[in-house]
Amino acid sequence: MEETTLNWASLVDDLNKLLRLKTTVIGMKLYEREEDMAAVKGLRRPQATHTTDQIVGMAARLGWTVGITGDDLVGAQCRAVIGLGPQDDAWKSGKDYVGVWHATPEDARARQEALSCVPAGKYRGMVVSPLASGRLDPPDICLVYATPGQMIILINGLQWKNYRRFDWSVVGETACADSWGRALASGEPSLSLPCFAERRYGGVPDEEMLMALPPRYLPIAIEGVKALSANGLRYPIPPYGIQNDVRAGMGASYAQQAPKP
Repeated sequence: MEETTLNWASLVDDLNKLLRLKTTVIGMKLYEREEDMAAVKGLRRPQATHTTDQIVGMAARLGWTVGITGDDLVGAQCRAVIGLGPQDDAWKSGKDYVGVWHATPEDARARQEALSCVPAGKYRGMVVSPLASGRLDPPDICLVYATPGQMIILINGLQWKNYRRFDWSVVGETACADSWGRALASGEPSLSLPCFAERRYGGVPDEEMLMALPPRYLPIAIEGVKALSANGLRYPIPPYGIQNDVRAGMGASYAQQAPKP
């Protein structure tokens, strides 16, 4: 839980101006009590069975505020990643994925055990909503969909001060465990390559990646991206030309290291 209230609309405005995002930045929040979830302003409840990818897509693609319990989700996989269903041995076996995503039961179990999930038993519901709406104040995590070019600038912004190397993994299918699952469980920024299900059911375009991060990281990233922009390192990144003399371009950023011919 974040202690400091942030200006969500202003943060989103900064992100959109700096990165020219085309997809709505959203928040995600877990609830221990369904009645607290139901009190969220403008909440929609699904009338059909969905994947978590679809619920996230409703917020990111349609701008809706949507709340769910485990009963609204299609199966154990979606429930388990966000802690709304058991992560028991039946789930860990991954038997439904044998012959579909994996060659053997051993492969399927290994993938299940590799997933980052919210521990089961504490939460009863989850809400996603456009971050700028302020309806989740604060959200547990923010979700930023971006192209690789936009994403590397966002990551560079996170690394402007107090540099750290980010080590992210790829579980393959069920990549939501690499994004919101890991960010919710760890409280750290988490990058993912959205998987087949996220693209087929969640509407994620072919060119987008997903960063899930606790909201306290947004001001840090924005400060860094603004500093980079002031240095001429900004998005969109204009191609310099693969056959041009590089010294003129490099000289704009590294004047002392690009001597004149």
